[in-house]
Amino acid sequence: MSKSRFVFDKFAKILEQGLVSYKDLSDEVVNILKSKRDEIIFRMKLASKEEVEILNKRISSIEKKLEQSKKLQKNRKLKKAKK
Repeated sequence: MSKSRFVFDKFAKILEQGLVSYKDLSDEVVNILKSKRDEIIFRMKLASKEEVEILNKRISSIEKKLEQSKKLQKNRKLKKAKK
């Protein structure tokens, strides 16, 4: 009985170490893949999500100002035509 207990303890220890090393290995692989992804994005000179959102907000505000200026120009032309 003590020999089987010894075998089970050794087997459990090996499984535990294997799971821990597998988790460490999988975490390391994920980190490597993330760094490669970031490196590729940097090489392609892509913008981040935050930068894109900021640029979209700026573009929408510029479009609003442009529409307002067009409306003002139409109003001014109409006033000149009435004279």
